[in-house]
Amino acid sequence: MTIGVIGGSGIYEALPLENTRKADVSTPYGEPSEAVTIGELAGKEVAFLPRHGEDHQHTPTDASYRANIYALKSVGVDRVISTNAVGSLREDLPPRTLVVPDQIYDRTKHRQPTFFGDGMVVHMGFADPYCPAMVSHLATAAEEATDEDTTTERGGTYVCIEGPQYSTRAESEFYRDQGWDVVGMTTIPEAKLAREAELSYATVAGVTDYDVWKEDSEVTLQEVLENAEANQAAINAVIERAIRTMPEDFESPAWNALEGTINTPADAIPEETRERVDLIAGDYLD
Repeated sequence: MTIGVIGGSGIYEALPLENTRKADVSTPYGEPSEAVTIGELAGKEVAFLPRHGEDHQHTPTDASYRANIYALKSVGVDRVISTNAVGSLREDLPPRTLVVPDQIYDRTKHRQPTFFGDGMVVHMGFADPYCPAMVSHLATAAEEATDEDTTTERGGTYVCIEGPQYSTRAESEFYRDQGWDVVGMTTIPEAKLAREAELSYATVAGVTDYDVWKEDSEVTLQEVLENAEANQAAINAVIERAIRTMPEDFESPAWNALEGTINTPADAIPEETRERVDLIAGDYLD
């Protein structure tokens, strides 16, 4: 197995990876946010990629989502643990809480959410947007790895907005009225692309603020960064625990997610498109 980790540079610096090397991967979808760092932890191969780049130079809209997922797939990753910073939409999920969501509401507008198109139509099931097997494993790791000062929440809905601006008060109140739990900017299209690439994918999200619905709370970059830094140690512990306890017999329904989803006959798909998606869908087009 190779376990992919997508997050900030603080995670990579904290993981006790051994025998590390850099893999510069070129993809048909452009360059990844950074080179993939590959190492070993507890006898397992781990591939780390910072979503926004090492200097956080890519916006939530402009991050190289397709290239990042493609690069992880190309180095042998079959499961991905992601991390996100999020705002809370619930009074009982204060800053410095960790959440392992199991649902997504997509409010993004300007992102490419698929590897396909260009003469190839794929209708991918996405009812359970995070792999249930990985959600369960990651939530258990969060409960086991954190101390009594850190609250963890298993399940919940992550509403993903475009950004880079935070929500308006009207938007924040609307999200709360829907019963959603956290709001962030980066789980889409990452989760959709991971499913298309048949990767088991889930995320642990660290709450940094109360968004703007709370009258005595105003979201500022300083608050977000301070709470994100405070969350970092707990998130690092969760990621390391999840890697160390990853079972050898782990199975994911995502690993055959493309089966029965390609609506275009193989012989009708343009050769250029077939070549581009060969790593992802080649087994279904032979």
